Amino acid sequence: MPYDNAMAESFFATLKLELVDDKPFDSRDAARMAVFEYVELFYSRVRMHSALGYQSPMQAERKYQAVRSVS
Repeated sequence: MPYDNAMAESFFATLKLELVDDKPFDSRDAARMAVFEYVELFYSRVRMHSALGYQSPMQAERKYQAVRSVS
């Protein structure tokens, strides 16, 4: 998939909304951990993806595995 600047801007806007509150992070490592947890535990696994028919990756994987095990 080619790089889409609008998609990247949308991601970072969402990231800011999710992670930035009234107090700053205690350290750079704390900020890195918060970003990692957001991306790995929510953004890439739980949120709905239009490319997957507005399912989460976990839902799409379960469907895929169910179809695969039947065939």
